[in-house]
Amino acid sequence: MKKVFNKLVRDNIPDIIKENNEIPVTKILSDEEYKKELLKKLLEEANEVNNSKTKGELLEELADVFEVLMSLAKLEGEKLDTIIDIAKQKRLKRGGFSKRIFLEKTYEEGDSY
Repeated sequence: MKKVFNKLVRDNIPDIIKENNEIPVTKILSDEEYKKELLKKLLEEANEVNNSKTKGELLEELADVFEVLMSLAKLEGEKLDTIIDIAKQKRLKRGGFSKRIFLEKTYEEGDSY
């Protein structure tokens, strides 16, 4: 039975498919295609994080997001350390999310609350 995926997969997936007596049909992406597919994969993995039911599932999906982030950084000629440094700078300037602040709305002085 033919299954259509049309998505970026981890490097060892074709070998795993072969071990299951199936034949993978693959291609190598250009840099532009690769970036586009990595960004799609990031959204896919973020959705899987959101749909996680257990702590174990959550950690697995966060690891997948992390892998995609590392691949995007490498594609851009950067190291993950650069992204971490930028995150630290933003945290110092704008804060993190540890205070759990949920902004409901804003209003200008004189407006009704």
